[in-house]
Amino acid sequence: MAADRDQSDDLSDDMARLIQEVLTDLGTEADAAEIARRVRGLDRGLPAEDEFGVICAWLGRCRLIHKLDQQQAPVSSRDIYQVADLLAAFDAAGPFLIEVKAKQDRTLSFRPDYFGRLTAYAELLGLPLLIAWKFHSMWSLFDARHLRVARINFNITQSEAMKQNLLGVLAGDVAYSLGSGAGIHFDCVKEELISVEDAGDHSTEEWRTRISEAFFTDGAGRRRNDLHPETQQLFASWDLQREEEVLADSIRLSFVPGENQMQFAHGALVHLLAWERPAGVQQNWRHLLRAPTITRSIGDFGQALDRALRESVVHHILHLQPVDWPDFLPRSVDGRRSSDVVGTA
Repeated sequence: MAADRDQSDDLSDDMARLIQEVLTDLGTEADAAEIARRVRGLDRGLPAEDEFGVICAWLGRCRLIHKLDQQQAPVSSRDIYQVADLLAAFDAAGPFLIEVKAKQDRTLSFRPDYFGRLTAYAELLGLPLLIAWKFHSMWSLFDARHLRVARINFNITQSEAMKQNLLGVLAGDVAYSLGSGAGIHFDCVKEELISVEDAGDHSTEEWRTRISEAFFTDGAGRRRNDLHPETQQLFASWDLQREEEVLADSIRLSFVPGENQMQFAHGALVHLLAWERPAGVQQNWRHLLRAPTITRSIGDFGQALDRALRESVVHHILHLQPVDWPDFLPRSVDGRRSSDVVGTA
């Protein structure tokens, strides 16, 4: 109960700060509807920054991450310095300044004046500057020094950003795959034929069925009734494909991973959160930053993957490291070397 009260107090304090911020900006005589609209907007937060913070907190190797107040004084400092979005410290190294971007183009571009102010701020504090880039649903985190001048702007391609990705060695992100034979299966007994629709060269039947058995299979296709609950929950982190086998008196519905598919752990978080929240409810990343636990279904995702690997449900776990190792990181993180791959035969 104490934890619940602490969280409630945090929510109340946070809402009070949001209201104060809006009133400072609009004035106490502002229209109440406009005040409420602005507070709701601030409560939704800056989705990309908040999502990245939640991902780092959930992956388990982040000691601290928080937003930096970007109200600068004196005003003239804005011509020289651009305060970065986040400050973060990880188990492996830190602290770092992080600028967060969400761009769908395959090239991320910074104007020279903007990039110059960012790097000037990092040099003032003596901290490395990293860029966190959300490309569609995929995140990368890389040293800002990998940005290169094109004609005018400082650019980096999405493929280069992934080659230099530090999200694994710093935050603990991994890529993983499920075994091709793994899946969830339901045997449904046909009880009553409801209708038949004839379409010339084929017909469609509608049956009333009863589920007679539900079971899991591992990567080798073997029936398993001993999988750990978190291993079972891993199936909710994947876009499973539906397969259907129709027999004379039954139907088997199977939900299985596709062939040769990989997924990042940070992508699994999005699937797990979607599975846990009510349908139609939009994800509020800002609220998750204040939550004592981010997911209810899996406590430690890294441990869950390692266990599922031993249970032959997960096929590969890839611990990816950057092509160019940065000077500010120790040469070995967690005892793993570049392009380390853990997997089953």
